[in-house]
Amino acid sequence: MMRLLSLLGAGLWLVASTTPTQAEEVRVAVASNFSAPFQALAKRFAEETGHTAKPSFGATGHFYAQIKNGAPYHVLLAADDRIPAKLEKEGETLLGTRFVYAGGALALWSPEPGYVDEKGDALKRDDFQHLAIANPKTAPYGLAATQAIDKLGLTQHLRGKLVEGQNITQAYQFVASRNARLGFVAVSQIYQDGQLTGGSAWRVPTELYDPIRQEGVILAEGKDNPAAPALVEFLKSPSARALIESYGYVF
Repeated sequence: MMRLLSLLGAGLWLVASTTPTQAEEVRVAVASNFSAPFQALAKRFAEETGHTAKPSFGATGHFYAQIKNGAPYHVLLAADDRIPAKLEKEGETLLGTRFVYAGGALALWSPEPGYVDEKGDALKRDDFQHLAIANPKTAPYGLAATQAIDKLGLTQHLRGKLVEGQNITQAYQFVASRNARLGFVAVSQIYQDGQLTGGSAWRVPTELYDPIRQEGVILAEGKDNPAAPALVEFLKSPSARALIESYGYVF
């Protein structure tokens, strides 16, 4: 009988030792330009870890305001490196958890095939009424667009044509719905597996705008949630980075 109890005890210990950590949900504030890849990544994350990632998509500047007002996000995936650094300085993050999860790229895009040329000269044309960009005050891709316009010497030419979206997703929607004939969008919104998904586009040379270093960070709210560091480690994995690169991001 004692031997049987010992065997049963050993079996129970084996089951307990191989049972994964209890699955948790991690609430993630995700820059809107990263919405498509994150949805694919979240599915893989759940399959590989058992945890689930619940995203909210929006402009990084708006997320900053929400976090400062107590929004219960565990992780921030920002569209730049400025906001994560600012939150870290203000004590809103776990120290040492900031990391670059992607390098953003800007594109000029129109749903019309052949409208946007390979040099971006479409910006100089007079046959469009609206050029969509994200709000440069809250969205890093919007700031990058204004920087490119300025360096091209087209600020005055385009001043009356700019229409601002709250974030890069809304800027993309303005163009996709043809409310604007062309606009500055994230490469990730119009490329998949290295191919343009439709229309015509010009990948804006990186020397025309400041680097878009998209950083992630674990927020103070996530300090006791094991799914938060698990997500960060997953995003650093080779398989996750390969998927991110397939959407046009760089490292």
